[in-house]
Amino acid sequence: MTRAKIAVLISGSGTNMAALLYAARAQDCPFEVVLVASNNPDAAGLKLAGAEGLATFVLPHKGMAREDHDLAMDAAIRSSGAEFVALAGYMRILTPRFVSRWEGHLLNIHPSLLPKYPGLHTHERALKAGDKQAGCTVHLVTADLDLGPVLGQTAVAVLPGDTPETLAARVLIAEHQLYSRVLAAFVTRERNPDWLLDQIRVRALALPEVEERTSHGSPGFSLIGGKFFAYFKNNVHNDGIIALLVKTSGAEEQAMLIDQDSDLYYRPPFLGPSGWIGIRLDLGDTDWSHTGDWLARSWRAVAPKKLTRLLDVADEF
Repeated sequence: MTRAKIAVLISGSGTNMAALLYAARAQDCPFEVVLVASNNPDAAGLKLAGAEGLATFVLPHKGMAREDHDLAMDAAIRSSGAEFVALAGYMRILTPRFVSRWEGHLLNIHPSLLPKYPGLHTHERALKAGDKQAGCTVHLVTADLDLGPVLGQTAVAVLPGDTPETLAARVLIAEHQLYSRVLAAFVTRERNPDWLLDQIRVRALALPEVEERTSHGSPGFSLIGGKFFAYFKNNVHNDGIIALLVKTSGAEEQAMLIDQDSDLYYRPPFLGPSGWIGIRLDLGDTDWSHTGDWLARSWRAVAPKKLTRLLDVADEF
């Protein structure tokens, strides 16, 4: 099993980093920690990381422009070979440039049930509001602080007499359990058939007058009551392949595509002779814009002109 490479950014004790590190030591864990980086040379988590044999990088932020500091952190992360970045108590607001460079590959854990209580002092705010539950959230990082898509949450009961400190201690236990589980699911999602089908479904059903129907045991997408323009295949011939099947202009284009990139494209059984092409979805790096374009093109091949004109008008806006 090829493991996803993770860089963890910390500013303090690094207990969530440690939880990720020790989770990664399980043989079936799909990720490994390749770098622990910090803006704080006194962060206790750096000592633990070093003792556990992890590569570390530290760069104090004081006296540096935020943009320059983030560029240096980005360079160190990329040098480590990391594919994903996990923020684990990293007490710096990242610049939009850093966030955009790691878009879709940058995760954070936050000690509240977002969207409640973004920012600091979450436990004090939960207690003041009289909440019966607190908790933690793992989310994707976007330019908006603590407002990225939620990937997972764990609720923690608020007990009578709780203080911010006692509540924080229990939430931290939940954080240690949640982060590794969500991270493992996230780094393997692009090989998960259910997740891949959901991505195809969203894009196909966004096209005009489309429905999902089963064909020979596989999900397919067609005009309502009409012709199919796409099929989702998951290990149909015991070949281990997860793929999208769409229409090309014919055998010549099909052959050209396969010759151009035989890892991505293949000639599917049964539909191949009629010019359909298989596009692999299980390689871990699917270009969803490219996939969406193929769905739209294949839809156009079966749609009547009145529908294609409607799509053309919509595209103009």
